[in-house]
Amino acid sequence: MQDFTGQKVVISGASRGIGKAISVAFLEKGATVIGIYGGNKEAADSFLAECSRFEGRLQLHQCDVSDPSQVENLFTLLEEQFDTIDVLVNNAGIRRDKLLALMDQESWQQVIDINLTGTFSMCRSALLLMLKQKYGRIINITSPVATLGFAGQTNYGASKAGQIGLTRSLCKETARKKITVNCVSPGFIDTELIADLTPEQVKEYKKNVPMRRFGKVEEVAAAVLFLASKDAAYITGAVLDVNGGL
Repeated sequence: MQDFTGQKVVISGASRGIGKAISVAFLEKGATVIGIYGGNKEAADSFLAECSRFEGRLQLHQCDVSDPSQVENLFTLLEEQFDTIDVLVNNAGIRRDKLLALMDQESWQQVIDINLTGTFSMCRSALLLMLKQKYGRIINITSPVATLGFAGQTNYGASKAGQIGLTRSLCKETARKKITVNCVSPGFIDTELIADLTPEQVKEYKKNVPMRRFGKVEEVAAAVLFLASKDAAYITGAVLDVNGGL
């Protein structure tokens, strides 16, 4: 049985979609969740209201993960409050899809800054706290695009491939400290991140998924909880696919 009672879990992109499902899953298993959101205060406030039943074990902080100084300031506050943290889930991510020949510098840089640089900054600050107790779990939410590639997603694919490279290098730096670093790679999951797909695109993409459906956020959360658990102590540097066989 997974029990996270007493553990402190930091989750970026926590108030919507996959991040929200991950947050709720940890709360239901007894954890204290420190959720990070980028700018949608309305969604954050709504999520807090929904989670009143968890007796104050959820707190939300606004932080632009692409800004290293904001990340450092956030973790300074967390260190004052908790001293250490146990789990970090890097879930914050955006898409700015365009064919490379038409892609402007801003569309490239925004995706890299949030998806990849944000992961780096969050890992760096979290590690300083995890090293205090010589224990921790880091889970980076990547994507099959990292290896499969999709037209129009050179920026997104590069950022997600970078997360996998970061994970596999970082795990070798932290293994002796009992800090594992892994990825969960969701395929097409029914969230607002893919809400801009046309009905024709949805139909076509489902044809490419052997299970012929999009995944549920709860299915991704279950994979994250496993990798965050003490049962996964010998798993590090891995990429766990949650993609229906894509």
